[in-house]
Amino acid sequence: MLEGSSFVPLFDASRQRIRRLWPYAAVSAAFLVAAAVLGWLPVSAAVIGCVGVLLVAVIPSGSDSDSSAPRSRARGEGASLPDAPALLAALPGPSILLDARGVVVLFNSAAAEAFPTLRQGDALSLILRIPELIEAVRTVRSGEASDLVVEYSDRVPVDRWTRASVSAVRSGGAGELEGILLALTDQTELRRAERMRVDFVANASHELRTPLAALLGFIETLQGPAREDTAARGRFLEIMRGQATRMARLVDDLLSLSRIEQKLHVRPVEAVDLVEITKGVLDGLTPLAAERAVVLEPAIPRGSVLVRGDRDELIRVVENLVENGIKYGQSGGRVRVGLQILRSGGRDEAVIAIRDFGPGIAAEHLPRLTERFYRVDAGESRDKGGTGLGLAIVKHILLRHRGRLVVESEPGAGATFSVILERLIGAAADTPAEKVSPERHADVVEPQSTERIAP
Repeated sequence: MLEGSSFVPLFDASRQRIRRLWPYAAVSAAFLVAAAVLGWLPVSAAVIGCVGVLLVAVIPSGSDSDSSAPRSRARGEGASLPDAPALLAALPGPSILLDARGVVVLFNSAAAEAFPTLRQGDALSLILRIPELIEAVRTVRSGEASDLVVEYSDRVPVDRWTRASVSAVRSGGAGELEGILLALTDQTELRRAERMRVDFVANASHELRTPLAALLGFIETLQGPAREDTAARGRFLEIMRGQATRMARLVDDLLSLSRIEQKLHVRPVEAVDLVEITKGVLDGLTPLAAERAVVLEPAIPRGSVLVRGDRDELIRVVENLVENGIKYGQSGGRVRVGLQILRSGGRDEAVIAIRDFGPGIAAEHLPRLTERFYRVDAGESRDKGGTGLGLAIVKHILLRHRGRLVVESEPGAGATFSVILERLIGAAADTPAEKVSPERHADVVEPQSTERIAP
């Protein structure tokens, strides 16, 4: 319990301290509220922070009251409240502090980078041409709201989405408006991920619905008009078998992609021989090549070429690429499959190059070839039994193996798909595998060049 003799000086010192520090406390509380709204801080942490700011503003320090000097020094020695510029600089996203008139007072480096025309002393409405943001500032200035969250998008030079938190800075927390804090968060990656998810679900549903509708149609026909037609029944059953096989391939590819993504961050540790893998794939696809009148031309060295990898997954990579060469390069009559060692950046790299001599791929399609369900010619792909997921599976397998896929093509001159993996030499095969986040290897696939190369 506080004694009466010490209570009055303590109260007077607290009042003086509040009068001196309330602007900083108000700005700090606004920052904490904005951080909680944007998800930068847990709500509980923001509440604790606000309480801490209040205590700092209320409890007098040693210089405020002689009677409370020992207690103040023991409690607050070395503590200081960061000023507004330091707080702005600490925020990760673009942040702008306006005065009550809507004029720019302070902004951090992220805001300067996002808005090069931003200047202190200029009205925000004259600098930014973002109607949603300007309207939110007007609403907060008028007192209609104390905190607003708005989202807006820019289409130039690229699509970008931003979430803005607009918060009032008031004296004493509820007094006269002193300023307005704008805190921006880039939502582009979240929006793109959401769009990809929606597109994936829509495409997968469409790919499954088409053969399913065909199956249902043929079943109804067999139960009705073709019930006693033996010839039609045999023909319809064969078509139904093809549609069911297509559905099974699609489901298998979806499951394979899901399994690969689940272990994308774990690099394989086993040493596998690319010579053995390539030869095995070519032996397995020889009947398909003969059926399509395509000649396989292997150019594989003797001995072994070791890399660190998952044998089954690397077989899937080579199999998908060679099968694509056979199917889509059929008009060229041959597919060349080569394996060689190249020296790059002080290390040896194993390169498997699959080249077809078909119609080639136009340049505008190259950057999107590894997207899920992307097809240069959707009708041709379905006719040849493609699911639209083959190259997406190849890309994710190489992401896991820290490898690269280079696609080179010109219309009318065929296409070359090159798989590049680091070669293991000597004791390197015994080196433990690293666990690395796949985001560090987001540039694994490089479908940029249109130059032709020979494997």
